[in-house]
Amino acid sequence: MIFIGLGSNQPSIFGPPQATLKAALERVAQEGGRIVARSRFYKSSPIPESVQPWYVNAVAALETRLPPEDLLFLLHRIEAEFGRVRREKNEPRSIDLDLLAYNSFIRDSPPILPHPRMHDRAFVLLPLAEIAPGWIHPRLGVPVEQLIVNLPPGQIAEPIKGTAPDK
Repeated sequence: MIFIGLGSNQPSIFGPPQATLKAALERVAQEGGRIVARSRFYKSSPIPESVQPWYVNAVAALETRLPPEDLLFLLHRIEAEFGRVRREKNEPRSIDLDLLAYNSFIRDSPPILPHPRMHDRAFVLLPLAEIAPGWIHPRLGVPVEQLIVNLPPGQIAEPIKGTAPDK
């Protein structure tokens, strides 16, 4: 399975973060393949801790014929079309689309797969476990549920009430 992480903590031309992420998923589906599942939306604290607004995050599962490089290029193009400008690391953003995992591929050159920090992020693992319980991290050989147990302390990621996963 191919997984994409979505995040936003600033409004975009599509509206508030949740509307932006929904619009981004529609664009991915139009150009990149079929969305087969999406987690609930989560409210999560910024990492590293800062005074910027909290994020809205989700994870989606995708079926695509695009190779990893082309899929990452598409995600970056959609980010740019949605108004993302990369100026500095960990800055607030209207959209963030990450290629988290591409089937069981392991790559050390861009795009690095699986995403090198996904196993340390509650805002990735909690929504991922919703749509892919039992998923095994290809590099670590550890199930998502154990990765959640092993998370560093202090991260907050909570489902947003009234949002439901799409399966």
